[in-house]
Amino acid sequence: MENLSIKFTLGDKITTEQTEFFNKNGFIHFKNFIKPETVNDIIQASLEVQQKWITDQRIKINGIPIKYGRDLDGAAIVQRFAFINQHHPLFAELPNDPRFETLLELIGPGARLGTEEKDGMVLNHYVNGPESKFIQMGWHTDGLRDIFQGQKLNPMLNVGIHLSSLKPENGGLRVLPGTHKQSLYGMLFRKKYFLDNRPDTAEVAIVPEAGDLTIHDGRLWHRVAQSSVTGEESRRRVIYLPIIAGKYTPKHDKSPTAFYQRFAALVK
Repeated sequence: MENLSIKFTLGDKITTEQTEFFNKNGFIHFKNFIKPETVNDIIQASLEVQQKWITDQRIKINGIPIKYGRDLDGAAIVQRFAFINQHHPLFAELPNDPRFETLLELIGPGARLGTEEKDGMVLNHYVNGPESKFIQMGWHTDGLRDIFQGQKLNPMLNVGIHLSSLKPENGGLRVLPGTHKQSLYGMLFRKKYFLDNRPDTAEVAIVPEAGDLTIHDGRLWHRVAQSSVTGEESRRRVIYLPIIAGKYTPKHDKSPTAFYQRFAALVK
């Protein structure tokens, strides 16, 4: 039986074994993508962006609402940063890592990193405290936005760079392997988008170490499970960057807030 929790090593090309695993399951987990010192630098850079956005009272970035919350001490924090790559040189440099070019092979010709499209490079900061606004995310697929916007469902992969070492009790990413091959009906109606947080008997927990990288297909059903622990132990950060194909549709500071962003209020 296939080990769905296997962690691969990313080299200068995607191996046949890795391609077959990804194509079958719709996700893949690579270990040790970035070094611990780089993780620390990234976290520090996010705190610098956070302070600036709070000081400037920013509400949206390129039409995408910023998700604010409260830290364990009650201080204001940003819990979801959109387009963070446009707001600090370290995040701007990160996509230049040549290994991202390797990852494009999973889609093939025409694939690109969506640094200027969709929500750009996103950093999510979860903490399970009494005033946190971001502790979990219900079942969803990332491809829904294309359908809402009346667009063709283009290939999309979501690359996650994990900045926290987790145990299963810390919550985190849960995926339903193979659902990237489902029908459009299944993609729309298999679960209640964002409202359904319940565990699924078929789900697989992604349990990363800080510095690991994961990829999941945009059509794959997934959720972010709430941590069963509270306080500092529950804190976790992860970066997401899309790999996309199709028409180039960059966002800018005059971009409207899309219809699907109304669902942001349902994310607790």
